[in-house]
Amino acid sequence: MTPADVARATDLRAKAFRGGKGQDRDPFDHRCLHVLVENQATGALLATFRLLSFPTGAEVGECYSAQFYDLSPLAGYKANLVEMGRFCLDPDCHDPDVLRISWAALTRYVDSHAVGLLFGCTSFAGTDPARYRDAFALLLDRHIGPEVWRPLAKSPDIVRFASRPANPAPDIKRAVQSLPPLLRTYLAMGGWVSDHAVIDADLGTMHVFTALETPSVPTPRAKILRQIAGQG
Repeated sequence: MTPADVARATDLRAKAFRGGKGQDRDPFDHRCLHVLVENQATGALLATFRLLSFPTGAEVGECYSAQFYDLSPLAGYKANLVEMGRFCLDPDCHDPDVLRISWAALTRYVDSHAVGLLFGCTSFAGTDPARYRDAFALLLDRHIGPEVWRPLAKSPDIVRFASRPANPAPDIKRAVQSLPPLLRTYLAMGGWVSDHAVIDADLGTMHVFTALETPSVPTPRAKILRQIAGQG
């Protein structure tokens, strides 16, 4: 990985997260492994994400997500953990295979480093929680993580799923459609989320802590991803 590669990744992040205005860089970049997914024919960068590894949960408070969440419940996690961050696709790319290839590349890393827990922040566009009433209700009803590992509130600007006013049952179709693609993939593989979202005024998004305990990935899905990665 060269400085030019990292620059290309941060340029794509700026395009995806900031509408091409300014830069998208932070102090975590120099500590991370940056993954780039390219079009082999043209060399165009189609997707990128970064990985920050921890041998146990003892140092997990030094990750990007810890800016928004109290991750002390994960301090006792004994297996390898990896934070995946700044995952984005080129906004002009609409090929679903790019997302699958990205997850296949991630699968190769997870396998080779014996990762037990993959985590990060997945983001809803905008900062109005009412826009995602059905999605948040679905997360609350079906996908809240185990209390033993679930992060605690830290940021002053949060939306608690569990304290929302009583509402009719969520419209499942609308809820699923409004989930970010990355979050849908996490959940399809057995992932779980925090019990609240955090409003990020800088990016104009709402972050949801998302985690996947790798042994819970359904065998058929893991097999497909390994085949795409050239491992199957």
